[in-house]
Amino acid sequence: MERQLSEYYRLPPDRENCALHAEATGDSGFFRFGPETVCYGRCGSGPTSNTTLAALHDARKNLRFEDGRICLPFDPTEVIDNLRRERYATLLAPEGNGVFRSLLVRKAYYAVREFLPVSVRRQLQRVYFSGWRELPFPNWPVDTTVDSLHEDFLRLSMKARGVQRMPFIWFWPDGARNCLIMTHDVETETGRDFIPQLMDLDDSRGIKAAFQVVPEERYKVPPELVEQIRARGFEFNVHDLNHDGTLFRDHEEFLRRTAKINEYVRKYRAFGFRSGSMYRNQDWYDAYEFSYDMSVPNVAHLEPQRGGCCTIMPYFVGNILEIPLTTAQDYTLFHILNDYSLDLWKTQISLIQAKHGLISFIIHPDYVIESRARKTFEGLLDHLREMISRENVWRTLPAEVDRWWRARSRMTLVPKGPDWAIEGPEKERARIAFAVLDGDRLVYESQKDE
Repeated sequence: MERQLSEYYRLPPDRENCALHAEATGDSGFFRFGPETVCYGRCGSGPTSNTTLAALHDARKNLRFEDGRICLPFDPTEVIDNLRRERYATLLAPEGNGVFRSLLVRKAYYAVREFLPVSVRRQLQRVYFSGWRELPFPNWPVDTTVDSLHEDFLRLSMKARGVQRMPFIWFWPDGARNCLIMTHDVETETGRDFIPQLMDLDDSRGIKAAFQVVPEERYKVPPELVEQIRARGFEFNVHDLNHDGTLFRDHEEFLRRTAKINEYVRKYRAFGFRSGSMYRNQDWYDAYEFSYDMSVPNVAHLEPQRGGCCTIMPYFVGNILEIPLTTAQDYTLFHILNDYSLDLWKTQISLIQAKHGLISFIIHPDYVIESRARKTFEGLLDHLREMISRENVWRTLPAEVDRWWRARSRMTLVPKGPDWAIEGPEKERARIAFAVLDGDRLVYESQKDE
């Protein structure tokens, strides 16, 4: 737990050693830590389950305090890694996870996808996603299980030590309450040709975005388009190899394709990547040579591959920074849910704001050309502009999130007389905050609130 709390909060080094977990045994499965928090891993105090539909063992009932330390019947690092890396996902449904259960179907679908009318594609996808509302885990429409576990562990460690206030390095630069990024995945030639107009729409609301472009087969990527995107202050990234849905078909094929992806990353001087249709296997990410990935949804009920990382904060997968998708995709909203309102996006934004997390969007140029969809997107941009004007939200590009999170991971809190100081790269933009016990709650206060 010490490593997880340090990575998440950047606590003073002498405040990290606070847990003494029991040796967890048995098979990994679902259990609870309190009435609402679902965990996945091994638990030494009771049985685990292969489903979240069952009555789950509550490991909190076996929590003990011993000599100022917490004794847990499970390994919190294992549980958090399991959730972030979606190691629970194959148990979400009896037939298994989408990426495994539908390999042949998915291969056939992508072989004929470009010839299918949009209306047919919509119907097939709605059938595929039928029953998604009954999925109990992760929590829809935003899952903050990993973030809540960090808060709970820190609160318990403070209680065990009799500490009322704990300093840490705030999540975002310059004391921002939240972070906002906009991304655009370009799927077709039509979408590619709409890029200049989409940049105009973003610019009209003071927002810059990252464009993810498919490097092979789907359409040509003129060098002047790449330069135009960057010259206007937008970001250019690589989107899969050819977006045929088979990047993770098997490990040998993945390595072959990844070698080509890495070549395109170097060719375009790109820092980031997103896989086609959000397919992913985080245990294979060590083959990538880019700096950050954006292929993992927070909750993936309406993605081809079910699961979700259960956090609204960036996190490291080896040397790769994962910047999760925390809101519904535009295609999902318009064509799966048949919803052209801002209601779902506003709900997700509100839930993420409450936890000071990352608000991230995927808007495809391909799907906002039509007037009704474009009007909805413009309404979203207006809502975001208003939110930014009244609240301290860090509006930025994914590469800047990557840069900041790496800098923050190298910062340390050191005592300075009766106070604290931050040392490390970009410390000028960092802010000290305090986690404060408020009864059974943990609340955050900034240094200026004192």
